[in-house]
Amino acid sequence: MPGVALVGSNVVYVENRNGRSNAGILQSETLERMFKHLENHNIKTNRFRADSASYEFKTIRTIAKYTNKFYVKARMSSAMDTVISLVEEWETVGNNEDGIYRGEAFYTPFKRAARDHKMQDELHTYRFIVTKEKRKDGQINTFTGEACIYSIIITNDEESDPDNIVFYYNQRGTIEREFEVLKHDFGWQKLPFSSLEQNQVYLQIMAICRNIYHYLINLFSKKVKGLHPKYRIKKFIFRFIAVPAKWVYCSRQWHLRVYGTINWET
Repeated sequence: MPGVALVGSNVVYVENRNGRSNAGILQSETLERMFKHLENHNIKTNRFRADSASYEFKTIRTIAKYTNKFYVKARMSSAMDTVISLVEEWETVGNNEDGIYRGEAFYTPFKRAARDHKMQDELHTYRFIVTKEKRKDGQINTFTGEACIYSIIITNDEESDPDNIVFYYNQRGTIEREFEVLKHDFGWQKLPFSSLEQNQVYLQIMAICRNIYHYLINLFSKKVKGLHPKYRIKKFIFRFIAVPAKWVYCSRQWHLRVYGTINWET
């Protein structure tokens, strides 16, 4: 479970973690180091999004400290039951037949965690965007008593439209594909060493290679017809590098004949 930060498709921070640690373990400390690292390179984080592993008191406090706006998925609990009950108006999303509704409420979370850490002065009221969808199997939710599936986003963004917030957060799923690329194209799937420190260096070097490849494929796709900036490295190799060709003697000269759909200049 390495700690990884991305800006767009570029990996900007990699920190290895101890074994198969839960994603939420010591995440606040990891994010603290990440944000300081970015600030040291004059990179200010405007908007930050993360999944429910970041929904913890210390983690949210760290995120709010270093970012302008954040969007984090909240975990279902009895506290979220309170949030759902605070929604005064539900608006239909899409067609009425879809059974999807969206609302919002303001709530102060983590009261117990703040009391345990004697940090009640650090509590803040945040905006919660709640989306509920009727279950087709009719199974009742334990916390709300409704046959619905809930998705809740906690944010300090009080100006944006709820639909825009949900749309922006859901784009995080596209970024998740970058981990698949790192695993299968750049060797993150099987680490070569048994030492944590050595794997840390390996992860960072492969992330740098990923960023370089991302830059090159974007550059080449503007100049070479037939290349697309979203090509995976295997497709790039077979379209641009491993291209069949042969030397042909014609008109008392040797010519390099390159096969394929790309109009090569030889």
